[in-house]
Amino acid sequence: MRSQVLRYEDWTDPVPAAEREVVSLTEDARTDRPPLLFVPGLGHGAWAFAETWLPRAAARGFAAHALTPRPDGDLRAQVHDVVQVAASLPRQAVLVGQGAGALVVAYAMGRYPVRAAVLAAPVMDGWPTLGAALRANPFGTLPALFGGRLRLNRRQLFGPEMPAEDAQRFLERIVARPRRELVTHDPAPRPVGDPPVLVVGSPDDRVVPRTSLDRTATRYGSAPLLFPGMGHELMLDVTWADPIEAIVDWLEKELES
Repeated sequence: MRSQVLRYEDWTDPVPAAEREVVSLTEDARTDRPPLLFVPGLGHGAWAFAETWLPRAAARGFAAHALTPRPDGDLRAQVHDVVQVAASLPRQAVLVGQGAGALVVAYAMGRYPVRAAVLAAPVMDGWPTLGAALRANPFGTLPALFGGRLRLNRRQLFGPEMPAEDAQRFLERIVARPRRELVTHDPAPRPVGDPPVLVVGSPDDRVVPRTSLDRTATRYGSAPLLFPGMGHELMLDVTWADPIEAIVDWLEKELES
């Protein structure tokens, strides 16, 4: 029987070694709290958390780390990197994934015993997400179906209050080339143990349909925590502080239980 933690494929076809970019804020970390590892979504790097959620979590007493996915890494390689970085931390970690990074976290939970996990605007259901992208931005999405770059727009990712110049600054940093496996992947494995899992999102997200949010939350035995008026980029939108404060509040309650 194969183990979800140590798989046969890891011995016969190991993931190639790669340098990993990890941004960390640990100076104010409390020793009684687990470290947080943030995993960004498609086309993003650690920078997506470095301006907002990372320092806010650190200010609340958590050692906060953000991992940049390896360039052109497939889902298996990204899961491998998350598990390796999490295992290198001094204490059992909390994984926080956004967008496609939430899918990576969901797979990683099948191999690494997380203290808890947060799936933010999770891209877990490939076909509904692809349909939403085609409806919201057909000309930016179609090239990606044939190996080209996915060109996202302000309306897809941000709420209406987002200043155009700020949205453009972030859009210029997102270089997304989706892999077919984001649509065709198998369901994520069940987590090792029974960790608490929080699903957060927005009913106004134009990337992840509300039905997908509900389905993901139900899978992990809860209901989604919603932030109306926000877009898909919960950590970059105007009211970015609301989700991370709610996430940290939830973590503090879970750690006390």
